[in-house]
Order: sequence, then structure tokens, then C-alpha cells
Amino acid sequence: MHLTNTEKIEGYEIEEDLGLVRGNTVRAKNALRDFTQGIRNIFGGELKAYSDLMTDAREEALGRMVQEAQRLNADAVVNVRFMTSKITGGGAEILAYGTAVKLKNPPRKSRSPSSQQTPPPPQDH
Repeated sequence: MHLTNTEKIEGYEIEEDLGLVRGNTVRAKNALRDFTQGIRNIFGGELKAYSDLMTDAREEALGRMVQEAQRLNADAVVNVRFMTSKITGGGAEILAYGTAVKLKNPPRKSRSPSSQQTPPPPQDH
């Protein structure tokens, strides 16, 4: 399935708009992770555990959006976007959404007349 954050996919025409599709997940921080990340926050640097948590959440939300598009027999999802919102002090929702579409077949490139010629017959030596 094609996924893009643009309105169209190069080389294809959108045949039908199947509507909005979305996938989401709500993730909570882990108390032990909060402790270790709190220490890191004092000294600065990337909060790797939280980065990993958000990466996993985005992938799960994206996968759920794709499943919804597949149920509609979509060929692609265009205008894909992500949104994050705080649910509680320790939890956040990640939402992936876009427009499911059916695509027309890409235009076929015609072969030049010279490439359609049959090769010469083998010569006897």
C-alpha cells in the first residue's frame, strides 16, 4: 500500500476517494522509566526511552490506519498526518490519519518502434 504525506502519488491518478482513515493508540509512561529519564533530564540529552516509546506508538497508529484502509480496499493513503495529544499526566494519544484512495493504473510507457523489431535470424558459419 502506498502511503504519502502529499495529495497525490507520482505516476498515478486517484480514481476514487474512499474517505478518512485513522488509527490511534494511547501510551502511558512507565514509573521506572520516569525515574531513569528524570535523572537524564537533570543532565540533558535525549530521553531515549521516551523517543522509543513514541516511535513504537507512531508505528502502531500507522499500522491501524493502514488496516482501516485495507478494509476499504484502498490502494493508497494520501495526506498522511500524525497528531499527539496529552490524555493524562502520564499518557498520550498518537493519531495517524489520511485519505484512503483507489488508484488508476499508472500510464504505460510505450516502447519505441525500434525496440519492437525482431532480432535478425542467426547466421550459419
